[in-house]
Amino acid sequence: MSFPENRLTLRSSADLATAVPYLIGFHPSDGSIVVIACRDRRIVFAARGDLPAPGTPAHHLRELTAHLVPVVQRQQPITDLAIVGYGAQGHVDPALRVIGDAFTATGLAVRELLRVTEKRIFSLTCDDAACCPPQGTPVDPTTSLVAVHATVAGLVARPDRAAVAGRFTTVDSTRDGIRHATTEATARMTAVETAGSTAVYEVGVLAVRRALRQHDDGIGLSDDEVAWLTVLLTHQPVRDLAVDLTQPHDQHVTFWAEVTRRADEPLVPAPATVLALTAWRCGDGVLAAMAAERALQVDPDYQLAALLLQALHAGLPPSVFEHATTSTHPSPFSPNPNTPSEQE
Repeated sequence: MSFPENRLTLRSSADLATAVPYLIGFHPSDGSIVVIACRDRRIVFAARGDLPAPGTPAHHLRELTAHLVPVVQRQQPITDLAIVGYGAQGHVDPALRVIGDAFTATGLAVRELLRVTEKRIFSLTCDDAACCPPQGTPVDPTTSLVAVHATVAGLVARPDRAAVAGRFTTVDSTRDGIRHATTEATARMTAVETAGSTAVYEVGVLAVRRALRQHDDGIGLSDDEVAWLTVLLTHQPVRDLAVDLTQPHDQHVTFWAEVTRRADEPLVPAPATVLALTAWRCGDGVLAAMAAERALQVDPDYQLAALLLQALHAGLPPSVFEHATTSTHPSPFSPNPNTPSEQE
């Protein structure tokens, strides 16, 4: 199997398990379940969820399965699936079989059921002791060629979800400077608004272009520049322009993560949503979902972040993001394949 764009080839169950953290962006913890959808031996989609805790009523697992199945089905055409669970045998194996049976019942071929326990991989679908020994197959992501090739290909596997959030989480030690700069930027914005919304937009065009150009040139933004940019982003046409001007590559993901991290708390939703959209377009569903959640944490009514999170949870592709910027459509998303996603 290969990642999209032929970046990496997987030849065994051990390779597949090693690749999972690079598919979802971080190393799954025990209790995680990852469903990997393939098309002609090419990975096209990965969704992660949390298994119900041991001893939880059975309907909780059925509810998780009922959510995962339609999400994966939307990625058609799919030729087969691999499902990987993390944790103890007694907890993971029964859940793997229930989820595998649910997908099989829909007509989807489940090629692999794998459990990862303490750096060993166990197959529930292979009885050949030569390739899948009962004691499991050791896997060490730090020495695996798959990990090396994934890193060279630009794929990143962070230690956990907290490390992903750390890219855009506010740092308290920077608060005083940015608060003072934001107060001044707000007063400046009030003066610009007296000239009308067109004036605000024109100033916003200059600020967004300048900020992205500075970042592309390796020049960081000052507190005053971050504050002015985030104040301007509260004007929806400026925010939408920022989305249009941002390119789907890691450099601009890093830019918006930094702006979100440094923004004064009330102004976080706009840059966090631009970050989410950019990460989504880059195929990083985990970062996209977490950034959208951050926007909604500050402002639960921030519509674009809510629509984006809806799309991510439904397993929809970034090709619908153009529609998401049209706030007059209450639910603009429609099924289409080919985006990594995290299901919470």
